[in-house]
Amino acid sequence: MAAGAIRVGIGGWDYEPWRETFYPPGLPKAKQLEHAARHVTAIEINATYYKLQSPDLFARWAKAVPDGFKFALKGSRYCSNRRLLAEGGEAVARFCGQGFTELGDRLGPIVWQLMATKRFDPDDMRGFLALLPREVAGVRLSHAIEVRHESFRDPAFVAMARAAGVAIVFGDGAEFPCFADLSGDIAYARLMGARSEEPAGYSPAELDRWAAIASAWAAGESPADLPYAAEAAPVRPRDTYVFMINGAKERAPAAAMALLERL
Repeated sequence: MAAGAIRVGIGGWDYEPWRETFYPPGLPKAKQLEHAARHVTAIEINATYYKLQSPDLFARWAKAVPDGFKFALKGSRYCSNRRLLAEGGEAVARFCGQGFTELGDRLGPIVWQLMATKRFDPDDMRGFLALLPREVAGVRLSHAIEVRHESFRDPAFVAMARAAGVAIVFGDGAEFPCFADLSGDIAYARLMGARSEEPAGYSPAELDRWAAIASAWAAGESPADLPYAAEAAPVRPRDTYVFMINGAKERAPAAAMALLERL
């Protein structure tokens, strides 16, 4: 059984410190995406969390990146920052109708980030997961959900995500719960432990470990040294996304490139 593809990336591409650490001197802002896409294989878009974007903008992004590159889109805050998630059907429909299918085969997962105060409510979560469409305009969608409250460390939540085919985001930050249960058709990780004193954000040994973990996820395996909330999922290959997010963000591109070199 062939393993899934592994893509490693960063959050966005317009970050002031990267002009000193990542982009060539004098590179116009309009060329930053094109440059970034030559060095990483995915980018997580945060702008879609705050407001809808235009079809023309998605089309321009698609043209700026090479074949095989993927954009992950952060789901709208009007969908994920609600008291009752299951009542967000109209907001989900607006988000999914904004024209992101113009990305074509550059469209990656949609990631829904819940508020840190949002607790696991089984009925509400079941209703929310049912709102997430499997396709839009004939384009198949993959969804991931980032939960940030300890109450989600529950086998019932993992079972729900698996039934819905929605990936549970793995995050290694100390501030939020950390569990690595595989659930959807992809694996999705947001790594937050980069340090300024490390040129690549992480030590070589840490990068070696994350490369091994990403390879295991792509093969559909559940690495033994990670925490879990439920029994392991059946082994099957999954396309895998690893994003270097937060921590020492100025090191994120170097961390992503160093991880890609190991894969």
